[in-house]
Amino acid sequence: MGCIYTEAKSYPREPAAHVAIRTVRRFSEKQKDKVEAIVFCTTTSQDTEIYKRLLPLYFPRDKHEEEVALLKLPADVGDENGETTIDERKIRIKPLPNAKKSNPRISQASADLSVSNVGLTRSSSYLDVFLDPAFMSLIKDPDQRRREQWEKTAQAQTSWNFFKMFGYGDVAGPPLSAAEEYLLHSRYLAKANTLNFSEIAEMKIVYRGGVDSEGHPVMVVVGAHFLLRCLDLERFIIHVVKEFEPLIQKPYSIVYFHSAATLQMQPDLGLMKRIQQILGRKHQHNLHAIYVLHPTFGLKSAVLGLQLCVNNVVWKKVVYVDRLLQLFRYVPREQLTIPDFVFQHDLEVNGGKGLIVDPRTKYVYQRP
Repeated sequence: MGCIYTEAKSYPREPAAHVAIRTVRRFSEKQKDKVEAIVFCTTTSQDTEIYKRLLPLYFPRDKHEEEVALLKLPADVGDENGETTIDERKIRIKPLPNAKKSNPRISQASADLSVSNVGLTRSSSYLDVFLDPAFMSLIKDPDQRRREQWEKTAQAQTSWNFFKMFGYGDVAGPPLSAAEEYLLHSRYLAKANTLNFSEIAEMKIVYRGGVDSEGHPVMVVVGAHFLLRCLDLERFIIHVVKEFEPLIQKPYSIVYFHSAATLQMQPDLGLMKRIQQILGRKHQHNLHAIYVLHPTFGLKSAVLGLQLCVNNVVWKKVVYVDRLLQLFRYVPREQLTIPDFVFQHDLEVNGGKGLIVDPRTKYVYQRP
């Protein structure tokens, strides 16, 4: 069978692979011994790598792969046929709020009844014969989940917001579920594959570096290049998703140059939180470290507040670096493309601390 990803429709490769593999898994569960072999035919090396990585999650070969699958499987593993379902779009039949309970069993049955069960599909007892219960995901009732989200949002808006009070932005909103993050990331990734971001790429706010000292790929972020008045923030977020997508599949690092960033108007932490939600939990899990060069007191205070008040592992991976030589211990010099003003800022801040910068090669040395 071939991949369902198509260039013309710009459907994201990885979500498409999830749908294809789990549909085959559902089919094989129902047919059991009637299938002798299943062959996945891919047309590109990129699709081949995605399928090699995802197949053990749905078809674990040993106990170790099964344990890994439990941790890495997405929250949305589809319905009994592997199809992606959106709970909010289902019609749910509920009893009237003030109706008299004539029969508790009938009321409970009607409360849990969905359109898919009204003559359209077989009963759940029939499906249980074919489906592996351990492979099915347990999802809260969508009405209850949405109500809980509204309550959290209202509580966050009425509570005392330290970050908003000091101008750091709104970072106290309710967290997204794994399924919501997955759908949000897929939607932005689909947009990223259809748009051209050459004007944002030329600004060199976010660009690929080499690898750090442990062999992890590096993404470079330059704070001083972020010209807030010249950017469409929504397009910038989509551009970030497109640039980060190849890296977040495996462990990676971020190098952030905060040098002279205070001279420009910077985005608040609310935008940073939004980007993290869109990148999803895979980004949080695979992020090795964030190396911040030339941090200011204001930046350290904001990050400290996030580490103490926000339940997010990303902020606990921040490593402050005061000097370029210190940064090169984590990321070798030849693996980074560093703007000239970063060297100048480093000289202004650390010039009297025994540093020499070669103006031709831009290398930094200890003063003899």
